[in-house]
Amino acid sequence: MSHFHLILEREINTNTWCANNDSLDSQIDVFFASVYTLSDDRWAVMRRLQTSACDWTSAVSLLRELLSLIGEGKKEELELQREVEEEMEVGLGIEDYIPPGKANKPFWARGVDMLGYSLNSLRLANLNFKGIDAQIITRLQTRGIKLCGLLAAAGLIAAHSSNCLPDQWQKYAVVTLTDCRSMLHPVLSCRNFGFYHSAIVNTHDIEEGENLWELAKRTYMSFANAKNNQKHFWDMNDLNFLMVKAIDNPGLTRSSSLRTSLISVFEDPVIDHSDELHQEIGLEDYIGCASVHNVGPSIAIFDTIRDGELDCACVYPSPLHSREQMLELIDDMKRILVNGSNYVESDS
Repeated sequence: MSHFHLILEREINTNTWCANNDSLDSQIDVFFASVYTLSDDRWAVMRRLQTSACDWTSAVSLLRELLSLIGEGKKEELELQREVEEEMEVGLGIEDYIPPGKANKPFWARGVDMLGYSLNSLRLANLNFKGIDAQIITRLQTRGIKLCGLLAAAGLIAAHSSNCLPDQWQKYAVVTLTDCRSMLHPVLSCRNFGFYHSAIVNTHDIEEGENLWELAKRTYMSFANAKNNQKHFWDMNDLNFLMVKAIDNPGLTRSSSLRTSLISVFEDPVIDHSDELHQEIGLEDYIGCASVHNVGPSIAIFDTIRDGELDCACVYPSPLHSREQMLELIDDMKRILVNGSNYVESDS
């Protein structure tokens, strides 16, 4: 691994906020920055932000503002800095912006869903704990599928294959995160700093020999239908409540770490392009992702389409899953996607 990736792992495994759990009434810093010297003319800049105050959209927006500040002259920098301070303030919680009536759920339906989420998590299949490009994108559009469905499908097929159960089907969970800014009241922009993503949990029965594109269609349509039925608003309080209880009572979950799903994906990837500014400031590479502590998926995918090519950062909980186990899974996912691309080319 490169020095850059080793530093990234070190930073992502540093949970500064864990020590502050007992002081909820006091102010807690949400932003930490570090600079590492790689050589005389190369540095790694690391920014860690508390997820409760910064979702993926906020982090991407902040990065772009930072790059603009570095590339601009002093006068423009000061003007932009004032603009950022005015517009990128941490707002209210997402619950306070949900349009009236969108999150209303009947009492009995809430009780049934709470019981269902609790019991279903006990029978969902997962990875066993083993401690210590462009062609596809085009085809997705013609089939009415988003990239999140394809990535989830590849992960499900790879995981089921790794469990070595050719004659059995298993039920897996997929969490899809959707940015709710455009659906809130009032509507928020990407420059509204905070956490405004919501999660939709869907389960899928997987058996040997699943077709990638058919499964991708199935996983994406399950998410899309749930979103159309306002499930991302309806289930928000229930899921938050269960996650808090799991964090407060880790001993009730396997290895004191609740796996909410096999895989989590974002509804929409980040679209990015290299430009002259990157060359001017000497930016070689950058990665954006979030840590998984106590409660989360076995693998979280942060996907970016950069200059027309798919670039994914994959995060997993260690030592619950070993590096060897996850590298094998990710290599299998890549093989499945490449084979799917070849099928697309022969099918077109």
